[in-house]
Amino acid sequence: MTPEELRGEIQTLVAQYHDAAFAASPFVAGETPVPVSGKVFDGHELALLVDASLDFWLTTGRFADAFEPRFAALMGAGAARLCNSGSSANLLAVASLTSITLGDEALAPGDEVITCASGFPTTVTPLYQHGLVPVYVDVDPVTLNLDPTQLEAAIGPRTRGVMVAHTLGNPFDLDAVRALCDRHGLWLVEDCCDAVGSTYRDAPVGSFGALATTSFYPAHHITMGEGGCVLVNQPRLEKVVESFRDWGRDCWCAPGAENTCGRRFGWQLGELPFGYDHKYIYSHLGYNLKLTDMQAAVGLAQLDKLPGFITTRKANWQRLHDGFADLDALDIVLPTPNSDPAWFGFPLLVSDAAGFERFDLVEHLEAAKIATRLVFGGNLLRQPAFAGREHRRIGALPNADAVAERGLWIGCYPGLSAPMIDYTIDVIREFVAAPVIAPRRDRRGR
Repeated sequence: MTPEELRGEIQTLVAQYHDAAFAASPFVAGETPVPVSGKVFDGHELALLVDASLDFWLTTGRFADAFEPRFAALMGAGAARLCNSGSSANLLAVASLTSITLGDEALAPGDEVITCASGFPTTVTPLYQHGLVPVYVDVDPVTLNLDPTQLEAAIGPRTRGVMVAHTLGNPFDLDAVRALCDRHGLWLVEDCCDAVGSTYRDAPVGSFGALATTSFYPAHHITMGEGGCVLVNQPRLEKVVESFRDWGRDCWCAPGAENTCGRRFGWQLGELPFGYDHKYIYSHLGYNLKLTDMQAAVGLAQLDKLPGFITTRKANWQRLHDGFADLDALDIVLPTPNSDPAWFGFPLLVSDAAGFERFDLVEHLEAAKIATRLVFGGNLLRQPAFAGREHRRIGALPNADAVAERGLWIGCYPGLSAPMIDYTIDVIREFVAAPVIAPRRDRRGR
């Protein structure tokens, strides 16, 4: 058999393997776990994954080349540059804004960047890693996004940017944030890791900032296993993002290509001798944050399913919302005005007057095999890794404390069936009607 014939036979066997190995099991309430998130796939993902592996190219290649323009168009962005995780995408975005090519517009150590006190740590971590100073504004407990009324108070003489996430898929107030950035000449980086498919005033999130980031971890809207992407909306930043992702090199040739510029040995940069190989000239202090083409192959198959995933996420969120809307004990997080979230999860806060605490509800849900998660870092300033680090904050951040103490979320991802959603609603409603106060452990976890 020829290699092409063998490849075709392998693909047929892969499809058969998927059907045998990943057959769905019936849901049994109280026995079958109800996850908060997970990957949803079929034989198409496995087929492309194996197809990529048979190339044995391994690094970024033809599948990544096919994915990037499709994803950029879907997100309303000028370009997309894949990397190995959403956290790496955040790192690349911040690093790119420090590039010497930006002249006086470049971020420098000591410059301030406005962010939200409640969120995922790697939205903020790259700021610290580049000597920047986060300015924390409080969270709006109704939307779990930054409080837009505090934005103007956050401006100082060295404020140079805003980097903030669309929390759990719910877009932040882009009218207010975009107006602030325009008024003060600030960079905007949108962390869209939880928000692929969400829109604000009918425009995709990720299309409003100079840069935006996404994640393709299994919990997210589409998966590559690991993987992320930087969305670029200013052409001058495309080569900069690529450079920081690809070792800091000045050359823009794709892996396996050379002399794209036609003068590979005709450059004189820095203090290097004339004719120094352009593939080995470095203009930034970069990294190697590329992903493999096998990951991109999975992502390409997932893109075909994304519209259906988004529809199901919205329907599951609405089903949960309707199931809890009359419960005073729970404060349901609501969409930001003018937005249409592709919800990552279903967030809520236990009311102050509930008669039970979040701890009690979480223990009860976990015992019923319904998985829960907290709202990421809660109040980031209370996290050990952030203690004692330079920052400014606007006020005492009481709402971020409330999120840290009373916030949680449950799943609404496409892998959850209607019976799973209904079971979750029943368990929570029964608990609210007759709360069971869970025993407290001491501070040593015993």
